[in-house]
Amino acid sequence: MSLATLDRLRVFPIKSLDGVDVDATRLGDAGGLAGDREFAIVDGEYVNGKRERAIHRVSAAYDLDARTVSLAAPGTDDGAFHLDGDREGIERWLGEFLGYDVSLVAERPGGYPDDTEAAGPTVISTATLRAVASWFDGIDADGMRRRLRANVELGADDPFVEDRLFGSRGEHVAFTVGGTRLEGVNPCQRCVVPSRDPDTGEERPGFRKRFVERRRETLPEWSDGDRFDHPFRVMVNTTVPESARGEPLRVGDEVAVQGTVAIEA
Repeated sequence: MSLATLDRLRVFPIKSLDGVDVDATRLGDAGGLAGDREFAIVDGEYVNGKRERAIHRVSAAYDLDARTVSLAAPGTDDGAFHLDGDREGIERWLGEFLGYDVSLVAERPGGYPDDTEAAGPTVISTATLRAVASWFDGIDADGMRRRLRANVELGADDPFVEDRLFGSRGEHVAFTVGGTRLEGVNPCQRCVVPSRDPDTGEERPGFRKRFVERRRETLPEWSDGDRFDHPFRVMVNTTVPESARGEPLRVGDEVAVQGTVAIEA
């Protein structure tokens, strides 16, 4: 079943910082997009939006060909660094802004995905971003895009069409992007990060309550209820068969559902 087209690809080279759009990429050795969450900021634990509200105030702009990142934050001089050759410089800049020492790590094969059990690209549709944004005054689709931080964005008329990419417990949904196979696992459980302004880290009062109410009211008939132990879920987590790792994904590729696949308990 043809579902949609792939309309946007986004990687997040440094976990918890801004993403960057790409026209094409490949699936990495662990299943995620090549270059996605390649680096992580740590102080013994991840320094991310869940733990550190100030990280939202850091802006990151990348030149992926040159392997550079430009960092900016209020009250701090801008900095430009090579991702491979100046990790110490990035660490110093972040440490000065945050007020404590951090390290930039990049030693884990496959990077630092948010879900290590379903480490494939995360999937949402533009229609979903528009629908969820409409639940909140003052948030548009791009603002919701920055809050939800998906890798793959589908062009489709119906919101929540990505919910067709997961099934009941005990099964995955096989789908292809171009000729590349992925498997949808479950709707992504959300944390506090989407409730925070992506530029300031300020939390929006009542975000979770409003989200849960509207998600429950608008849950499509094709969404599988036994995956929704609670409604604070949106976006789809995926896994990638070993045979598909290294294969390409491109903006404009057709996304088609192949069917369900039983998985071992």
